[in-house]
Amino acid sequence: MKICVTSTGPSLDAPVDPRFGRCQYFVIVDSETMEYEAMPNPSIGASGGAGIQAAQTVAGKGVGVVVTGNLGPNAVQTLTAAGIEMVTGASGTVRDAVEQYKSGGLSQTTSPTVPEYSGLGGAGVGAGAGAGMGGGRGMGGGRGGGRGMGGGMGRGMGMGVPVTPAPAAPTMPPQTKEQEIQTLESNIKTLEGQMEDIKKRLEELKR
Repeated sequence: MKICVTSTGPSLDAPVDPRFGRCQYFVIVDSETMEYEAMPNPSIGASGGAGIQAAQTVAGKGVGVVVTGNLGPNAVQTLTAAGIEMVTGASGTVRDAVEQYKSGGLSQTTSPTVPEYSGLGGAGVGAGAGAGMGGGRGMGGGRGGGRGMGGGMGRGMGMGVPVTPAPAAPTMPPQTKEQEIQTLESNIKTLEGQMEDIKKRLEELKR
């Protein structure tokens, strides 16, 4: 079985990267032989949808399990749709994480362990910062590109700056029509939630 471990480097002795969508490398390990393939994460610099793109990347490699530190909602939905087992809480090196998984030391998860956009780091715990634009004009403007679809709309409507939303993440062959529908419906729910936050903030400002 192929086990995909998120990593900070391209080897079995590199530390586990706790992020999934924006990890530095994917190390794909054969659980029987411990032979591995390391690949840079093509989604690390994505403006939005990094979790979805990363999940599609590993699904295309035929992995059966993803072992990482944390998973956001978009990654969970895409990995679930692809039938990939998800394991969080990994630490140490990639080799350690594989051994922990094989010995049953890590538990499988079926739900997100972090909120959306958490992988963007301190400046990008972004849905809240973008929607609660109270004193955050500078923040919203600085982060617009990193927020992807939701961020583009939030900035454009809240600050009056016309911004074209980023296109949705491209669909890769492993996704079925039903899986793509699920992904798009999830994106719609996310955007609807952000719109509600923006409307609430607008009402507060008008009072």
